[in-house]
Amino acid sequence: MEENISEKTGTTGTASKQTKTLEKGLNGFVTLFSTFFKIGAFTLGGGYAMIPLIESEVVDKHSWISKEEFLDLVAVAQSCPGVFAINISTFIGYKLRRHRGALCAAMGTGLPSFLIILLIALFFHRFMEVKWIAAMFNGIRPAVVALIAVPTFNMAKTANINLTNCWIPVVSALLIWGMHVNPIFIIIAAGFGGFIYGKFLQDDNVNKKI
Repeated sequence: MEENISEKTGTTGTASKQTKTLEKGLNGFVTLFSTFFKIGAFTLGGGYAMIPLIESEVVDKHSWISKEEFLDLVAVAQSCPGVFAINISTFIGYKLRRHRGALCAAMGTGLPSFLIILLIALFFHRFMEVKWIAAMFNGIRPAVVALIAVPTFNMAKTANINLTNCWIPVVSALLIWGMHVNPIFIIIAAGFGGFIYGKFLQDDNVNKKI
């Protein structure tokens, strides 16, 4: 029996759109594979550029997970080793159909890139010698920056970034960019800080209000 994943509220405590279960049987796997195959085939710029398209498909269109769950999965996928896009598709697939769903979603995401890169590798030098193809890639690069920037601002809204905690992403970005700190250390420090705040400081504030 398929597990119902409907939820009324997200992790932030705000009301969220009710989620739906995946179709039963083979049709569910076909839908899952085709959805992530489309995401993998039509997204340029790597894993982060996939975020708006993944959110559009799994949150807005199919309502498989809530927006708050999606934000949590982005954080977990970033924290784990491996390719970001494969990680997040694996988590979503597992949530919907366990191990087979995880395999189906991961294959759907990775297969288009594998096939396209294989073809480019075979004919790369011929491709880059064609001026209009080289010019097309030069035009794609600035657009990729926008594809990465948009989900960043959207996630900031969902994560309730405000004047009291906006220093966290700012300082983290400066440490990574200016001091070349490994992002893994930033993630570990942020997770530890969040644990300390939720375990001790937040409880103390609640107790004082009571």
